[in-house]
Amino acid sequence: MDAPGNQEGEIPAIIDRIVETYEAISRINHLGRRALPSREAVADILAGLKEILFPGYVGRRDFTRENIRYHIGDRIWQVHRLLLEQVYLSLIHGCRHTDGQCATCDEVASGLAVEFLRRIPRLRAFLEDDVQALYDGDPAAKSLEEVIFSYPGLEAVTVYRIAHELWEMKVPLLPRIMTEMAHSATGIDIHPGARIGRRFFIDHGTGVVIGETTEIGDGVKIYQGVTLGALSFPKDGKGEVIRGCKRHPTLGDNVTIYSGATLLGGETVVGEGSTIGGNVWLTHSVPAGSVVMIEEPALVVADKKGPPKPTSGGGKAQSVDET
Repeated sequence: MDAPGNQEGEIPAIIDRIVETYEAISRINHLGRRALPSREAVADILAGLKEILFPGYVGRRDFTRENIRYHIGDRIWQVHRLLLEQVYLSLIHGCRHTDGQCATCDEVASGLAVEFLRRIPRLRAFLEDDVQALYDGDPAAKSLEEVIFSYPGLEAVTVYRIAHELWEMKVPLLPRIMTEMAHSATGIDIHPGARIGRRFFIDHGTGVVIGETTEIGDGVKIYQGVTLGALSFPKDGKGEVIRGCKRHPTLGDNVTIYSGATLLGGETVVGEGSTIGGNVWLTHSVPAGSVVMIEEPALVVADKKGPPKPTSGGGKAQSVDET
C-alpha cells in the first residue's frame, strides 16, 4: 500500500475533476449570485414557532403569566427576522432580477412574514383541537401533556399546519422543506398543499402519505401505513405531467381509515362518517356511512407438534412445513 502522503498528492487533481463536472452536470448546481434558503434557518424557524405555539412545552420552561409577553415577544421578533430572510431568499430565487437584489421581493417578503404572524392565533386554535382529538381517540394517552411531548402524529400535523399557511400564501420552497423535515423525523409524509380540517387524528403514523390535492374534513382519524395518493398522473400533449389538477382523494367529516389502507384518485370521495378497514385498496367513491373492508382471509392455524386444525376462514388447513 502506498504511503498516505503519496495518495494525498492526488487530491488536487481529484478536485479539478470534480469542479469540471459543474459545467457538464449543471442541473444540481446553484452557482449564481442569488442565495438559496437555508435548511438550518428553516429548522430554527420551526423551533421558534413550536415554542410560540406550545409555550412551556418547547424551549423555555419558566413561562409565567407575568413574563410570557416579554419572552414570547422576544421569540416572535427572532422568528420574524428569520422568516423574513428566508421568504425573501425563496422569492428572489424565481425573480427575473439578476443582481441578487430586488426591492419588490423585499417588500412582498415583509408583508408575507407579518401576515404569517397574524395567523398564529388561528394556528393555535387548530392545534388545540388536534391535541384534544389525539387524546380523546387514543386510550393509551394518559394526558394532554403526553400527547404534546411525545406523539409523532402531532409533530407532523404541527409542521404541516405551519407549512400549509405558507403554501396558501404562495411562499415557494419553504413549505416543502418544512414538511420533508417532519417526514424525516416522524415517517409521516403530508404535502403542505393538502387541505385538512379540524380535530385531525393520526395514530402511530409511520408510513402515512397524504398527497398534495387531498381534502380532509373535520374529525378524521387515520392510522399507520395509510396512503391517500394519486391513481395516475395526467399528461399533456407533449407527454409532460399536468400539475395542479385534483389527483388525490377527498374525505368527509368523521371518517376513520385503519392501518395499511390505500385510497387513490382525485375522483375518490369517502362520504361522511364512513369507516375504511385495514389493507383496503379503494379507487372509487363510497357514500356517507359506509363500512369498507376486505373479506377475511383464510387463516392457517397449526400446532407444530400436532395435526393441522381447520380454520373458520374457509381455507384449507395445512401443517406449518407444507409448501
